Amino acid sequence: MTMPALTDLTGTYALDPAHTRIGFVARHAMITKVRGSFGEFDGTLQLDGADPSRSRVAVTIKTESIDTGNEQRDVHLRTNDFLDAPAYPRITFTSTGVEQLDDSRFRLSGDLTIKDTSKPISIDFEFTGTAQDPFGNQRVGFEGEVAISRKEYGMTWNAALEGGGVLVGDRVVLEFDVSAIKQG
Repeated sequence: MTMPALTDLTGTYALDPAHTRIGFVARHAMITKVRGSFGEFDGTLQLDGADPSRSRVAVTIKTESIDTGNEQRDVHLRTNDFLDAPAYPRITFTSTGVEQLDDSRFRLSGDLTIKDTSKPISIDFEFTGTAQDPFGNQRVGFEGEVAISRKEYGMTWNAALEGGGVLVGDRVVLEFDVSAIKQG
């Protein structure tokens, strides 16, 4: 696939929730991984192809839309033990900078806010391409991930395992498979 010139990508894009996945992976019982995602979110990308460092991103996730495929676990994740969705209905990310690493990789820095706790993070993204869909929409795609400590965001609940260790790992990998549609 031939990548377009970055200047061709300049513009405002909206996340397409039907083709974007904002997910996570966490260790369970120290032996397996639990995967999940958020089903409701919106976001805007202001891409500046001539000067990627001037690009901006803002994303808002509806906390209660967490889905791991297990309703009992999801209900627990929405409580104060974890996300406390009634008190903190949104998770937000607001970019503070973009660094171009090479022709297709970028480092997006910004503030991630969970349960009113904001921490700076940096996410490495791979530009996966652009295409015009059958409806005439210009799309861009990016993939990235970053590991965070859930304890740093006030999610400290855990249970000791009989053989040692804990039920829920502290390290959570956030995964982003992004499809965004150019606006206007």
